[in-house]
Amino acid sequence: MQHSEKRRALDVTIVGGGMITADQILPTIYHLQRNGTVGKIDVCALNSGPLRGLEADQALREAFPGQSFSPHPGFAQLPDRDHPNLYRQVLARMRPRQAVIVAMPDPLHHEAVMAARAAGQNVICVKPLVLTYAHAEEIRRTALANGLFVGVEYHKRFDRRALMARHQYARGDFGEFAIGEAKMIEPYYYRLSNFQNWFTLDQTDPFTYVGCHYVDLVWYITGLRPVELTVRGVKGRFPNGNQGYLWANGRVVYENGAILSVTNGLGYPDAGAGSNVQSLVMFCEGNGKTAMIDHEDQFRGVTHCYLDGIGLSGSQYNNVHSDFCRLLPWDGPGLRPVGYGCDSITANLEVIARLEEETSGMNADAALTRRRQIIMDVEARGIIATPGNSWVNELVTEAARLSITHDGEPVRIVYGECPHVELRFTGQAVRPALPPNAAR
Repeated sequence: MQHSEKRRALDVTIVGGGMITADQILPTIYHLQRNGTVGKIDVCALNSGPLRGLEADQALREAFPGQSFSPHPGFAQLPDRDHPNLYRQVLARMRPRQAVIVAMPDPLHHEAVMAARAAGQNVICVKPLVLTYAHAEEIRRTALANGLFVGVEYHKRFDRRALMARHQYARGDFGEFAIGEAKMIEPYYYRLSNFQNWFTLDQTDPFTYVGCHYVDLVWYITGLRPVELTVRGVKGRFPNGNQGYLWANGRVVYENGAILSVTNGLGYPDAGAGSNVQSLVMFCEGNGKTAMIDHEDQFRGVTHCYLDGIGLSGSQYNNVHSDFCRLLPWDGPGLRPVGYGCDSITANLEVIARLEEETSGMNADAALTRRRQIIMDVEARGIIATPGNSWVNELVTEAARLSITHDGEPVRIVYGECPHVELRFTGQAVRPALPPNAAR
C-alpha cells in the first residue's frame, strides 16, 4: 500500500520490555518512526530494569541515533519496584484506534489484549495469542464488533521460504503432506533470564512457546487441520529453583492422517554455533511419486568465525541467521532492520494504518462497517495471522497443555459448532466458556 500524505502517524505502545522487544519489535518500530509511519512510542514493563536496558542498548543506539521512547515506569524508578498495572494507565491515555504491541509472557496475553481492546486500541500480539480457544474466540468477536484489528505475530509466515512453500503447495507441486519433523531448540541462557520466573510447569512449556511456530506453519502451508496430538515434557529446574518443562516432544495428527513430530527445548548449547537450532521437513505423497519441503532455518547457509566471542553466548563460530531481523547499513542514518520479523510487524501496522486511512471522514456507522470489511478481507487472505484465521492454533495449544500435564495422554481436537479438546482415553472434554456464534 502506498503511503498517503494525509496519513497521520500511528502512536505505538509496546507492553513488555524483554528480548523480543529488543531484538525485533523496537528496532522495527524505530525504523517506522524514522520513515513517518509511527509517531509516539511508549514502552511499558513490570519495572524499570528492562527499560533501562533498552535505552542503554549499544546496538539500538548505533542503529537509531537520537531516537528513544517514553518509559513506563520511568528510568528514575527503582528496578526492584514492580508496577503490574501501569500499562493500563498508559493505554487509557492513548488516542483511540492506535496500536498496542503485546510482548509479555504467554499466560498474560489474554489480560493485556483485552485491556487494549477495552481501551479502544488495535493490537499486535506475539505468538501464541492466548492459551485457550475460548479466549481466542472472545478476542475475535469483541474486536470485530468494535472494528478493531488484532494481529498475531507468527513472523515465520513472512519468511520467503514459507511463502514459496504455501504458494506451491496450493498449486499442487508437492502433492499431499504425509509425515514430517520440526524442531526449535532455544539457547541455554534463556534459563538464566526472566524465563525462570514464569516458564513454570503450571504456565507453559517449550511446545506451546516455540513449537507453535511450526504447527502454525504447517497449517499455513497446507490448510490441514490437526485432529489429535500428544505432548510429553522433560522436567528440570531453573537456577532460581523453579521447576519447568525444559524439553518437550509433540506428535500432531492431521485430518488426512498425516503426522508431524515437533521437538522443542531451552537447551541449545551456549558454546554452539548460532543462537538456536530450528528446522522443518515435510514429506508429501503424489501420484506414483513423493515430494519434500526441507527448511534448515537456523543459519541459512551463512557461517562466520569472529576474532572474539560475540552476543549473549559469547561464541566465536556462528551459523548466522541472516533472515529474521538484522540491523544492516543502508542509504540513511544509522542502520536499517531487515528480515521477515520486521516484515511481519510492518505488515500488521500497515493494516491498522489502512483502517484509519480508509475510514477518515466517514460517519461512525459507515466507518465501523468498512473497518470490519477490511479486517475480514485480511483474515480471508490468510497471510497475516489473526484470531479469525489462526484459531486452530489455540485449540492445538489447549490440547498440548492438557496432554503434557497428563504425562503425554493423547488429546483429540473436536471441530464443529462447539470446538473443544478432550482426552482420548477418558473422554474428558474441555469446552469453551463462550459458545461460538457460528460453526467452525
